[in-house]
Amino acid sequence: MTRHCPETREAVRAAAHWLALLDAGDASESDLLRLAQWRASSSLHEEAWQKASRLRARFSGLPGALAMATLDRPDAGRRALLKQALGVAALLPAAWLVSRELPLPAWTADLSTSVGERRQVLLSDGTFVQLNTDSAVDIDLGARRLTLLRGEVAVKVPAGLSLNVQLPFGQVALNDGEVCLRLFDDACRVSVVDGAAKLQPSKGPAMWLQAGQQARLQVTGAGPTGALDAWPLGWREGVLRLDDRPLGELLHELRRYRPGLLRWAPELERLRVTGTFRLDDTDRVLALLAASLPLQVQSRTRYWVNLSVRENRV
Repeated sequence: MTRHCPETREAVRAAAHWLALLDAGDASESDLLRLAQWRASSSLHEEAWQKASRLRARFSGLPGALAMATLDRPDAGRRALLKQALGVAALLPAAWLVSRELPLPAWTADLSTSVGERRQVLLSDGTFVQLNTDSAVDIDLGARRLTLLRGEVAVKVPAGLSLNVQLPFGQVALNDGEVCLRLFDDACRVSVVDGAAKLQPSKGPAMWLQAGQQARLQVTGAGPTGALDAWPLGWREGVLRLDDRPLGELLHELRRYRPGLLRWAPELERLRVTGTFRLDDTDRVLALLAASLPLQVQSRTRYWVNLSVRENRV
């Protein structure tokens, strides 16, 4: 976003109010429709919504699932108190966001992508960097360091060079090879495509991974070592190729590339799916799934899609 732009500041304020309404649990169906229309009406609105949502998630100390479970309890006083707390949790970071114009490290990163975007860059030393959806990295070639701030990155280092990838849980050292790293809340999945990588947790012994292996890096340790699961790495070519995998695995991945809500009936997750699915058109992917599997797509708006079991009609 452009700094000191009145339109930007107004969009951020609006996003903050929408977050407060949603987190307080007072949003009606018509409110959700108006929110979807507001987001769809301007790319500036959508960008403000995405960034404010990420900031609220970072500031809020109360997990969303716990909040909703508590709101469902019959204690009216507890519900009211929690609604107030959630409103403050949304408004405080949003107010800070308005006053400071979104200067978090992940938003001022050297390279970043928005939801649904992928990006690739060839650095001056020949290192090839690919960012997946909703990701951000900082790069310091002088220190031979790349810092993964958010999301997922693939890094290919040319022969004769080394690179350290800094993570919230430790670091990964790579010599002329290729790794893919994906951040989760409590760990980073490290997948070695080529060469070898040294995983050094913040508090624990180091371990080596060879080509064709993957492991989780956490603050206190790394492991266990397992065989590389290649299909989630297809995003580097813009596709996901599945061979008789549970549909739930595909849906969880597709949700990462779509702004808004993508929900589905739990029983759909057990269906099996085979095929090659392009990530640049997830609406088409959902249509293909509906044509080949017993499910139907219900789109209230572009940002609100439900998948349900399709009933067989005689």
